[in-house]
Amino acid sequence: MNLKHYPLQAGLYDELISSQGRGRPGLGELSKFLRGASEASLNEKKAAAELAIKTLGISFTVYSDGENIDRQWPFDIIPRLIQQAEWQKVEMGLKQRLKALNLFINDIYNDREIIKDGIIPHEIIASSKDYRPECEGIQPKFGTWAHICGSDLIRDRDGSLYVLEDNLRVPSGVSYMLENRNISKRIMPELLERHQVLPVDDYPSQLFETLCSLSPRNIKRPEVVLLTPGTFNSAYFEHAFLAQRMGIELVQGSDLIVDNDDCVYMKTVAGLEKVDVIYRRIDDQYLDPEAFRADSLLGVPGLLRAWRAGHVALANAPGAGVADDKVVYTYVPSMIRYYLNETPLLPNVPSYLCSDPEHRSFVLDHLRDLVVKPANESGGYGMYIGPRETERFTQKIRQQIVKNPRNYMAQPIISLSTVPTWIGDKLEPRHVDLRPFILQGSQSFVTAGGLTRVALIKGSLVVNSSQGGGSKDTWIVSKGSSQDKTDAV
Repeated sequence: MNLKHYPLQAGLYDELISSQGRGRPGLGELSKFLRGASEASLNEKKAAAELAIKTLGISFTVYSDGENIDRQWPFDIIPRLIQQAEWQKVEMGLKQRLKALNLFINDIYNDREIIKDGIIPHEIIASSKDYRPECEGIQPKFGTWAHICGSDLIRDRDGSLYVLEDNLRVPSGVSYMLENRNISKRIMPELLERHQVLPVDDYPSQLFETLCSLSPRNIKRPEVVLLTPGTFNSAYFEHAFLAQRMGIELVQGSDLIVDNDDCVYMKTVAGLEKVDVIYRRIDDQYLDPEAFRADSLLGVPGLLRAWRAGHVALANAPGAGVADDKVVYTYVPSMIRYYLNETPLLPNVPSYLCSDPEHRSFVLDHLRDLVVKPANESGGYGMYIGPRETERFTQKIRQQIVKNPRNYMAQPIISLSTVPTWIGDKLEPRHVDLRPFILQGSQSFVTAGGLTRVALIKGSLVVNSSQGGGSKDTWIVSKGSSQDKTDAV
């Protein structure tokens, strides 16, 4: 295959091929592989990947018109490569970021020093839909509220990495990262070996170690369970996958009870068994009908009471979503300086707060040049991308900003980097982002890479699988090509 015909896009950063048409330093093995691969051989690998996905039952659920549609996981066979030297800096930045975010959440529910010192306005917290007054005064073990975080990274046209957002409530996608690697091992084992790709297989054991460290009881084997809303949830595949990999029970709310001693017990054929740690994959409002939504049939009555008493650990803790807010996101660099007295290692995307009159005026005057996001949506829903929207939607978003400025923030349009992707019978550049996963308990862990999401539609910047996106395996490579400098294409 001749990469000379790979259609590089002017003004964009391609992660494998430079603007001079050469393989980037240290990544030459992949460009060499692609040069030598025939169209037929790549189609064979694609067919093998699709068969593996079907055989393994790797799927995700999309909600559409009141129906749950189960779809096969969309996977592109060409991996996305990142050099280990760069990744080491990213890893340090992600650990720094989550440490500061946890200090912030703990502060907000207790002393509120960051508000008293004028770093973040009281109104931002008071108006957050994910602030939980029920959590005030609680200090979880290690002061950690968000034990599992998925921070989304993007690379701009100059090659710089930015944090686009943090996901601290119930971040998902790690099972697909692990399954992507399993597929790569099946269809291109030789290439994996030549690159000396760092493993990701140890994530389940790291997650289990993190969860065990949260146990209120100092015992050798705490009872850890994963709480799922059930089979109709879009991430149920991941819930079952992780429970199986960690060797823990997958439970629903009806499988647990809180007894008069404010402890949580699991119903088993042998009777009640005390639960120490709950990895919950249910949103706050459905966790406990006593404390939150009284009509919830998914949660466990009295669960918050048991957590407040210190008899059970919840990961992630209720209330952690206060830092998931896209408006709060803009203050994270300030949090790092305030709590850690350090310079942020990973920059935010420049942002405008619509609650600020000066920022709001700029946003309203430049809507067509900006991306506007609602503070608490996820999955790309409700997002406005100026140059691509209709005049009708532009006027609608303008009215919404004026009506409720606190709920919106805006950012310049970042030209997401591209990577070679097998589309039809040829390689084409497609935009990507990256979601690494960070764990924080008694120790901190960062996955060696993460879930690369790819916008399979030409020119699209929307990478979410629910909106037509796909995924790639992410390789953190400790060895490049034999030349190890650049590789001619």
